[in-house]
Amino acid sequence: VQLQASGGGSVQPGGSLRLSCVASGSIAGITYMAWHRQVVGKERELVAFILGGGLTNYADSVKGRFTISRDNAKNTVYLEMNGLKSEDTAVYYCKASRYGQDYWGQGTQVTVSS
Repeated sequence: VQLQASGGGSVQPGGSLRLSCVASGSIAGITYMAWHRQVVGKERELVAFILGGGLTNYADSVKGRFTISRDNAKNTVYLEMNGLKSEDTAVYYCKASRYGQDYWGQGTQVTVSS
């Protein structure tokens, strides 16, 4: 499984971004996809995940502002981020789980600053 993340950038506080993660390779059997983020010097943290049936869950810090979704036809998971805050600044990584094995994409930088 290969994961290609994109969509990061620099925005002002209150702005919006949409991250995309395209899965390729042996994607049959992927039942879990998620977005994590990491700040230098801190542990990587879960932002949101989506299960194959569409169930979603979010970190408390992003509830009501971020939305995770997936387009199975495009093998893509999205993270719509609204109301961005400076504390959302991080490198964002997508993750997929398939038959008990985890796969990570390369990170995409999100910077929120005035």
